[in-house]
Amino acid sequence: MTDWLLPFLCAFGAGVLSAWGVGGGTLLLLMMTLLLGVDQRTAQGVNLLFFLPTAASALLCHWRSGQLDLPTVKTAAPWAAAAAALGAWAATAVDVEVLRRPFGIYLLLSAAMLLWPKKKNRE
Repeated sequence: MTDWLLPFLCAFGAGVLSAWGVGGGTLLLLMMTLLLGVDQRTAQGVNLLFFLPTAASALLCHWRSGQLDLPTVKTAAPWAAAAAALGAWAATAVDVEVLRRPFGIYLLLSAAMLLWPKKKNRE
């Protein structure tokens, strides 16, 4: 009966942290793969499902408040779509074990950047 409790708490915690801007999606990936035993591809797919509505609502809010630089979006969107397609292809074409190490390195570097941010130059 309580098989749903740990996944629910993980998803709830990741959602709360995402709302605070902490990067709940990365934590959700770690929780799913390390605590719940979900394979990496499935965990990344679930993470994407969490991310897409959040990104869409953020995009809409920034657009409504005039904080969206449309020329930059028009320039970046095709490159982002191409990179996403390449990443999707790599995720399905490459063995999961080959992807684990670079993804782990990425997570460690992300954590280091959060823990030790660059100091801003105050003028």
